[in-house]
Amino acid sequence: MPTTRPGSTQEARQIEALKRQVIALQRISSLGVLAGGVFHELNNALTPIGSYAKLALRNPDPAYRERALTRIVEASDRAALIARGMLGLARPGGVEDREPTDLGRLVEEVASLVNKDLSRHRVRLELVVEDRPRARVNPAQIQQVLLNLLINARQAMPSGGVARLGLKLDDSGRSAEVSVTDTGVGIAPEDLRKIFEPFYSTKSAPDAAGQGGTGLGLAVCRDIIESHHGRLRAQSRPGQGATFTVILPVHATAEAPLPLRAQSA
Repeated sequence: MPTTRPGSTQEARQIEALKRQVIALQRISSLGVLAGGVFHELNNALTPIGSYAKLALRNPDPAYRERALTRIVEASDRAALIARGMLGLARPGGVEDREPTDLGRLVEEVASLVNKDLSRHRVRLELVVEDRPRARVNPAQIQQVLLNLLINARQAMPSGGVARLGLKLDDSGRSAEVSVTDTGVGIAPEDLRKIFEPFYSTKSAPDAAGQGGTGLGLAVCRDIIESHHGRLRAQSRPGQGATFTVILPVHATAEAPLPLRAQSA
């Protein structure tokens, strides 16, 4: 029988506690980077609510009021999407907080949070949701991973470019694939083999927002995804951008069996 080294249980607990602290610090860092842009987007969503409400009060025409109310509903839905995203990212959680989650809605919330930060750095975000699978996850942690990957993508495009956030089922229909692709500088093969190692970084220092440079971001992302029984995969060539793909098992129940990929006509 294998022997247990004295103190190994305590050391394992200490390591796990440190991991939780690093995850929390990374989440707080992301909140700080995105806060200004998120509040701007939230203000943009709230402004038409007041404007259309005032116009509807002044105009007795039922058709005009209906159009105004439609715009108010659309704007409030947008504001709710942004608020849900921020609340989800701010909420800590662990294994016990995993729940069947609509990944389509989750990536839409991520897009709403990061879009302003990307556009400020001349990066255009493309959101492509081909399927809407559900997975049993901690939504805040998966959101944190995707935000980290998108911020990394933005940093890989210092002169601007395109970031693509995609969601689809794999060919078997049993795994969801969430991908982040950039048109940036790419990653050298010798670096690609090491980027998930703790404290290994291709960045010389954090950027102006204090993001990156520690070599812990991707290591934390990998640990989070693997704790969800998933995988984090990276593909890149120098000068041709990079793609990071989060692969998660799809959640299925008797009432909601594994979805099938839509077949083209």
